[in-house]
Amino acid sequence: MKKVWAFDLGASNGRLMLSTFDGEKLHIEETHRFSNHPVFLTNHFYWDLLRIFQEMKVGIAKSIKSGHTDVASLAVDTWGVDFGLLSKSGELLSNPYSYRDNQTFRGMELVLEKTTKQDWFRRSGVEPSPINTICQLLAIQERQPELLEKAESLLLTPNLVSYLFSGVKANEYTISTTTSLFNVEKQDWDKELMELYPLPTNLMAPVVKPRTILGPTVGAINKELNMNPVQVIASAGHDTACALAALPIKQENAAFMSCGTWILVGVQVKEPVVSEEAFEWGFTNEGTMDGEYRLLKNSMGLWLIQQCKQIWEREGRAITYAEEAELVQGAKPFQSFIDPDKKEFLNPENMPQQIQSYCDRTGQTIPETKGAILRTILESLALKYRWVMERLEHLTNKPIEVINMGGGGIQNEWLCQFTANATQRTVVAGPIEVSSIGNAIGQFMALGEIKDLQEARQIVEHSFTTKIYEPQSQSEWEAAYERFVKYI
Repeated sequence: MKKVWAFDLGASNGRLMLSTFDGEKLHIEETHRFSNHPVFLTNHFYWDLLRIFQEMKVGIAKSIKSGHTDVASLAVDTWGVDFGLLSKSGELLSNPYSYRDNQTFRGMELVLEKTTKQDWFRRSGVEPSPINTICQLLAIQERQPELLEKAESLLLTPNLVSYLFSGVKANEYTISTTTSLFNVEKQDWDKELMELYPLPTNLMAPVVKPRTILGPTVGAINKELNMNPVQVIASAGHDTACALAALPIKQENAAFMSCGTWILVGVQVKEPVVSEEAFEWGFTNEGTMDGEYRLLKNSMGLWLIQQCKQIWEREGRAITYAEEAELVQGAKPFQSFIDPDKKEFLNPENMPQQIQSYCDRTGQTIPETKGAILRTILESLALKYRWVMERLEHLTNKPIEVINMGGGGIQNEWLCQFTANATQRTVVAGPIEVSSIGNAIGQFMALGEIKDLQEARQIVEHSFTTKIYEPQSQSEWEAAYERFVKYI
């Protein structure tokens, strides 16, 4: 029986999952979980990489103490776009910035001084956005030129952590496609684009295919944790690529939703879709574990609720998950809508007030209670996902029959049911730890234990439970959608 460690690092928490495969079923066991939030320091948001890595080592130590001394490999998946810079001697030059840092808006201005959004999208397949890696780089180049002068290598977040374990510098394909610096035609770093600004073209560590075995853990780690060497694998660096690999998709015309702080909605395509309509509607193309593309929309997810609950907790009015569900049920439906993907909801100081201000400005009923605010968020999210589904069908010229949802967000049953209602499609929800499972699948494929993704999805179906949500109250949701589209 093979065992692997799957590190799944999200924008709100990180976890180590021990995964075992007995030849027929996958099993996962949570070994360690820890919070992970950007740290505000000197007017900027950073990721606390030192703490993240220490927590990862704590997780390994826990697993070893539990008797798992025979683990074959480890891999890391994370959110996209962020990175660390290494010096010539291989030292980390500074804590990585978070994509929520305000410098990215200046970076986008700098990008657009020498190219258009249309050309940006055509070259990379990625929706032009301040969060993209290129924006961070240009902001750093303007504000901290000495940092780039000292840097020899840029490693994206999962690959940066893999480097700390293995000493190998490489950027995995799926995470590389999130940067706006990867050229979809050349299938490599866009050196012509980098020369335009100019950015050092030798900065980007080479791109490797998903499931590449990088090498064993370094001696210092083995000694510190009293562990046997394990292989470090670049499974699929992007958490959504992992999630897609693990969803038990049966229908060819199925959409996927990876649900968490963000919710990514899309379909798998063989080639990137870089049409004018795809650009106008804000779609993006990112890599899959089998080398194809995810045509998707980066949509706001449970971030909105997380931020509301954080404000209420700060005010001494915290609510539990059970109370949240009761409040939603007790609130009157379809009173107010927001466009959850508006920039004003990206990182406001006070999310409840921001939602109320939007509703006031657009001439709607202002949600005053917690329940009204929560229901406004959830209904608006679900209706926006219908908007995305309709455009995915148009771009691919294929009907979407089923939606496969996975990730921690599916524990919010209102979100799942509202999505089925709004889109008028069957929703198959599960598994919850879908990114960790996909991470493990990539490792087992690299180790030769699983043949391909088709076999992997069959194994997932037999190993984990799912829940079906059928559309309800279709006429009411249809009328709500007609109102909703006026606000977006």
